[in-house]
Amino acid sequence: MLYYQRVEERMASREIFWNIGAYGHILYYLLIPLAVILTYAVYRRYRLWRLGRPENRLGDLRKSIWSFVVTGIIDGVIHRRFLREPYPGLMHFLIFWGAIIFLLGAATDFITHYFMGGLEGAPYLGLSFTVDIFGIAVLIGVGIATFRRYVQRPTRLDNKPEDAIALALVFVIVLTGFIIEGLRIAALNPEWAAWSPGGWVVAQIFGGLSIGTLLTLHESLWWFHVALVLGALVYVALAFSSLAHIVVAPFNVLFRSMRPKGALAPIDLETAETYGAAKITDFTWKQLFDLDACTRCGRCQDICPAYLSGKALSPKKLIQDLKRHWLEAGPSLISGKGNPDGSMIGDVITPEEIWDCTTCRACMEACPVFIEHIDKIIDMRRNLVLEQAEMPETTEMILRCIEERGHTCRGTTYSRGDWCVPLGLPSVSEDKDVDIIYWVGCAASLEDRNMKVAVALADVLRAAGIKVGVMCEDETCCGEPARRMGNEYLFQMQALKNIEAFNKYGIKKVLVTCPHCYNTFKNEYPQFGGELEVVHHSQFIADLIRQGRLKLANELAEVITYHDACYLGRHNDIYESPRQVVKGIPGAKLVEMERSRNRSFCCGGGGGHFWMEEREGVRISEMRTDQAIKTKADILATACPYCLQMFEDAIKAKEATEHLKAMDIAELVASALRD
Repeated sequence: MLYYQRVEERMASREIFWNIGAYGHILYYLLIPLAVILTYAVYRRYRLWRLGRPENRLGDLRKSIWSFVVTGIIDGVIHRRFLREPYPGLMHFLIFWGAIIFLLGAATDFITHYFMGGLEGAPYLGLSFTVDIFGIAVLIGVGIATFRRYVQRPTRLDNKPEDAIALALVFVIVLTGFIIEGLRIAALNPEWAAWSPGGWVVAQIFGGLSIGTLLTLHESLWWFHVALVLGALVYVALAFSSLAHIVVAPFNVLFRSMRPKGALAPIDLETAETYGAAKITDFTWKQLFDLDACTRCGRCQDICPAYLSGKALSPKKLIQDLKRHWLEAGPSLISGKGNPDGSMIGDVITPEEIWDCTTCRACMEACPVFIEHIDKIIDMRRNLVLEQAEMPETTEMILRCIEERGHTCRGTTYSRGDWCVPLGLPSVSEDKDVDIIYWVGCAASLEDRNMKVAVALADVLRAAGIKVGVMCEDETCCGEPARRMGNEYLFQMQALKNIEAFNKYGIKKVLVTCPHCYNTFKNEYPQFGGELEVVHHSQFIADLIRQGRLKLANELAEVITYHDACYLGRHNDIYESPRQVVKGIPGAKLVEMERSRNRSFCCGGGGGHFWMEEREGVRISEMRTDQAIKTKADILATACPYCLQMFEDAIKAKEATEHLKAMDIAELVASALRD
């Protein structure tokens, strides 16, 4: 046989199925049963996904596809979300792109051989070099992953047998590919061997063997490699192992919610058979699909304020516990022999986990595959509140206060218009000739500390020549606390009441100081026909400074650190305007905390926790205050009434009042105005 002799005289190329002969074509026939197995595996999983309630995730198909192209493909190519953490991000980048190039190389071999007569010369050398380099990258990536998972062992990673199997399969498949290539190079000794660096190195190891031995080893290992690849695919498909996320994750991006980030899905109270989720089949099919997309990377857990402060909730564990329950109950539910009324809340997910969430969205911001943790938690809260009437005592009190008095401030003796009487601000019911309506909100209307913020903002607006009006007693709670606490019914009542008031006075634009009001009006009222332009006071003041309408003459020679409120930042992407306000104050020096912007740490007040007692672990507000203290700032600036009050209490608890105080940005600007 002459096909293994030296080939210096020929143009650089590679014969497909070299040393395997016609038997190599059996591989293509094996792909037929493989396709059947893969189809069956997907169908079996599809039936499990369809246990969830119907939900249309492609209602705006153009927007979904565009999001998929930008976020799923382009971001996936550059690994933007993964590389936020360079070390694990690099690991994933090497394995992912190494595997992709390997697959593209194999496809190119097939296409060029059968449709173009094969690659020769420079194109072949370029392909060979590229595939080998990326194959080496896979081995490096697997090495990093193994070291990280089994030597460093970060707490966020829980090792399971399937993880070791996945790493071993990838490593052995790539390694045997290099050995097969090395045996071929050792037998043929082509002058272009160095263009296959991985195979060339291996060839040096086998260079002393006889041709017969090289051919035998090559053929045996080639069939082993083929069997291993096909077997790995069957294993991934039937076991739906962790490697299945390679397929599921991109579709999870395609089906991601197109709602605004800060909006929860509404309940149709008239047609709903159940409120929220008490059993696994109460979730939608997409919420179940989420469970398969989770790779257990732990990024959500690493950034969750509840988990980091010692609470019961771990967003990663919650998703994995739901997945385990779903997979255990699913087959019997499909067959009709299961009991769909089994208790998911209590037996699988504890009430403590459900109530620990501050809805800060840190988990969803960190998740590289867009898993929607908050929606599931709120759905379980809805069931606890609306069907089981089970909730923390303080939660029940606040919900009752909203229902009976239209606000969240239990025990207050103020009415909504009291704070503005000395300022002479007109009520919209008396004077509609104003530049803008200021929606004051419960805290700034009825609580002493936040009233000072409302007064400061009024001073700032007056100094800029802005005539502002208020709604006084026509204003009632926006309903946001009720919705985040799970009482969707009460939220919708409040929303419809406020929308009616806006329509009554022809209000199309409002100014707010509370990010929770901002998010609710902007992102959730449109679900009920309430179209309103909403401006947060940080945006409004920043514009006034930029336009030169505020004369800030008094120096504030203080070091200021700004805290990004979750519902202003992560939920609505407003990061710059509050910083522009601080930077516009003469003498002020802005310093950033280690965790800021989209990685900001929660104050602990969201999701109804402003009124709940933290019974486990460390107070979240005190952890955030510690982070502010590390900056050596004099002032902890906020743009949210919840944050302001949480930090006031935390600073006192930390006995740090002598060197740190909490202030709203409106108060900072008011202090810098010309007397």
